Amino acid sequence: MARPLWFVALLKKTFSQRFLFARLTKVPIFGAMMDRLLFEGDDIVLLPRDAVIEVGEQVEPPGSVVLPSSVVDHFIDKARFHWIMNACICREASDCRKHPHDLGCLFLGEATRKIHPKLGRPATKEEAKEHLRRCREAGLVHLVGRNKIDTVWLGVGPGERLLTICNCCSCCCLWRMLPYLTDRIGCKVGKMPGVTVTVTDRCTGCGACLDDVCFAKAIEMVDGRARHTDACRGCGRCASLCPEGAIEVSYEGDRSPRVTIERLSRLVDLT
Repeated sequence: MARPLWFVALLKKTFSQRFLFARLTKVPIFGAMMDRLLFEGDDIVLLPRDAVIEVGEQVEPPGSVVLPSSVVDHFIDKARFHWIMNACICREASDCRKHPHDLGCLFLGEATRKIHPKLGRPATKEEAKEHLRRCREAGLVHLVGRNKIDTVWLGVGPGERLLTICNCCSCCCLWRMLPYLTDRIGCKVGKMPGVTVTVTDRCTGCGACLDDVCFAKAIEMVDGRARHTDACRGCGRCASLCPEGAIEVSYEGDRSPRVTIERLSRLVDLT
């Protein structure tokens, strides 16, 4: 049964407490309980932005490039049901001043039919793709996968019938709590397979990539030069904002999207 609107309003009022919640997951008993209730079975992949990608191997035919956005396009084409949310609950709750509030999540699968009708609307495949194109133009990054917390707050299910495509900003996203979560939960949000982020010799140590750019807090300054830690999810925001063009994001041609699609297809049935 879909959650009532008062429940959604309550979530928005308590959204700022997500960092406290994340820290509490490191308490063994509480963390195990939250993992089972809100994150069990999750696998979420952060897709790098098309605009910052360099292909790391030969792609046939020559001159063609298979972009990360092909992953979400694949699932849109495969799904029978598409649902565009009226707003991003994260940006509304945070009163975001940098990005549009109306570019909410796209949900795919039969479970979308149970979402409260005042939270969004059914969409065609073309409308779904246009929605995600607008999100990319606004500088948002796609997270795609099976995300149990969405089935919980929306009051829908089963989980294997719902695929989440979240369109995230670095300032308001729910997953800004990644640095504070216990590893057993945080590892469920990962880098797209085959993605590599490299800081080149052009880095001047200006620190532009440290200014509220990485929601995983995966960039540090070492000896006057930026360095990515193992927490990097490969979104490419830092590359797009670096004034020197010193950060490069590359991936393994068409293999990276293919592996991502195969991995997520095992978790969610969209037919």
